[in-house]
Amino acid sequence: MIRKHFAGFAASAMALAISAQAFAGTVTTDGADIVIKTKGGLEVGTTDKAFSFKLGGRLQADYSRFDGFYTVNGDTADAGYFRRAFLELGGIAFSDWAYQINYDFSHNAGGDNRSEDGYFDEASIAYIGFAPVTIKMGRFDPDFGLEKATSSKWVTAQERTAAYDLADYVNSHNGGMGIQVSGNYGASLYGSAGITANDPANRDEDGDSIKQFNARGVFAPMHEAGNVLHFGVNYATRDLSDTSFDGRIRSRLGIRGVSTDGGQDAGGNGNRLVLGGANNTPVDTYDTDSTWGLEAAFAAGPFSIQSEYLTREVQAKAANREDIDADGYYVQVAYTLTGEARDYKLGKFDKIKPANKGIGAWEVFYRYDNLSVEDDNGAFAAIDDVEAKVHNLGVNWYANEAVKLSGYYVKSKVDNATNANGDDDGDGMVFRAQYVF
Repeated sequence: MIRKHFAGFAASAMALAISAQAFAGTVTTDGADIVIKTKGGLEVGTTDKAFSFKLGGRLQADYSRFDGFYTVNGDTADAGYFRRAFLELGGIAFSDWAYQINYDFSHNAGGDNRSEDGYFDEASIAYIGFAPVTIKMGRFDPDFGLEKATSSKWVTAQERTAAYDLADYVNSHNGGMGIQVSGNYGASLYGSAGITANDPANRDEDGDSIKQFNARGVFAPMHEAGNVLHFGVNYATRDLSDTSFDGRIRSRLGIRGVSTDGGQDAGGNGNRLVLGGANNTPVDTYDTDSTWGLEAAFAAGPFSIQSEYLTREVQAKAANREDIDADGYYVQVAYTLTGEARDYKLGKFDKIKPANKGIGAWEVFYRYDNLSVEDDNGAFAAIDDVEAKVHNLGVNWYANEAVKLSGYYVKSKVDNATNANGDDDGDGMVFRAQYVF
């Protein structure tokens, strides 16, 4: 029912956008004059900037082909799916309030077990009257990590680093609600702290939601496009002592098609790596679940290099359990062959704007992901640790500011785990066509 109502709203909004461009005439208002912009979606606002709204969205159509460890039997499989299909509405009200509503029709952008009809990726209200401090409330992803801070529209590789899979709760709302305070001091310092009721399906025995605390701090002494020096630290923690939960630490190792959330994947032949943990972990098994993260980046003209490191500890509570420890990192280098630099602002990278409208901007990149988990419980009691290494090599073509075509090759190697066929390595390719408005 929500989907039908939202679809009706979207259709009405689009009709308004078409009507606004189809009819000429004079627009009158009882307040400040109105400015209408149609480049990159539809944006309407008053000249005094007290009120505005912008209608936009993103469409990402993916196709992937993979074999080896990525399938149960080791044979080749493929998957074609919409990675994201967002309709986005945001703006300003009464000068001091901002709002953002993002609805995902693809059902592939969130975590597991999303409604097959789509879901709200974000639905938030923020008070901005204390600028440069912002207080945000509602449903949104908490701050954790440089790649997560960068919009999915403009991340370098189609899929973010596999190292994030070691602690997938840290930068996802998982259907929960939260409040976050963030702010900056000039363009060099940024910080945020927030509390999220993460994943409402996980509650304690009294029915109280599990709370998660996040904090992120960034120092960027160099903070202009093509001239970036960036350092950051992140922390997230939650209490798991009084709840049962899905404790599996899993990774698709850069190939979403092995198991998408919206179907159109490899089906029963898709193989998703389990590095540790167990599903349906009972109450009083573990206690505090904490994750630290470090981030660094440098950019000089069309060249950029960035890296993040994560370490997670799930502390055991039951006498017959051991702590679960996870560590991961990535290193990524990218170069724009046509000379453009990546935009950067307030602790995150942004888009590449093509200088030549005829040939667009061409970018090549390489990323190495490394992730490992030590879990001496259950099925992993006889294994020191499970480790995965993933190589990602790709190219992006920014045809213009709205269209981006991408492709990358992924090669993975796993230690102490195989598929049913005995394969411990695999290959795959992912292609994406993206339109942003």
